[in-house]
Amino acid sequence: MKKTFALNTEPHVADVGGVELLFQPEVMGDDFMDAYQSLIDAQKSSGVSLDDLAGVDPAQLRNVSRALRDFLARLMLPESAELFTRVDVVVDGKLVESFADAAEAEEYAAELANARIVDGLRLPDRVLVELLEWVVELFGGGNGQRPPTSSGGSAASSPPPGRRGMGVSPSKASTRTRGR
Repeated sequence: MKKTFALNTEPHVADVGGVELLFQPEVMGDDFMDAYQSLIDAQKSSGVSLDDLAGVDPAQLRNVSRALRDFLARLMLPESAELFTRVDVVVDGKLVESFADAAEAEEYAAELANARIVDGLRLPDRVLVELLEWVVELFGGGNGQRPPTSSGGSAASSPPPGRRGMGVSPSKASTRTRGR
């Protein structure tokens, strides 16, 4: 018996406000898990509990956000990763210099009056989280299982609406109004 397995050869595309971010067509499991572990380690070392953000120092949140960007970039094609992780130094609303490394940008900004660093590709946090969820679904198995998190593991996804054997098809169930 012969079984043929297809491999994705075209990059996955995330269109974010008209900017296309290209992700690798396939990611080896250990590469994905290494990148994911780096994200979890950064979150743990920051002392930030994503379940309780009340009273968290903004600098700590920025570190977690940077780690999330680094995780996503590790799964992108190089040109997209470069754009996604670029950090700009801005003075009085004007771009002064761009950096690939956030630490270098911080050092440079410290030497300038009224300078601050911003992400080159500024995105709302909700979009970063949506990208994370999408990438985990793409490369983390896509079967409703999530990689382990700091809480000891995520719950499996909910079963589709309706009960088995009751003749409720997913297409009919999806037309129901939520909250009923």
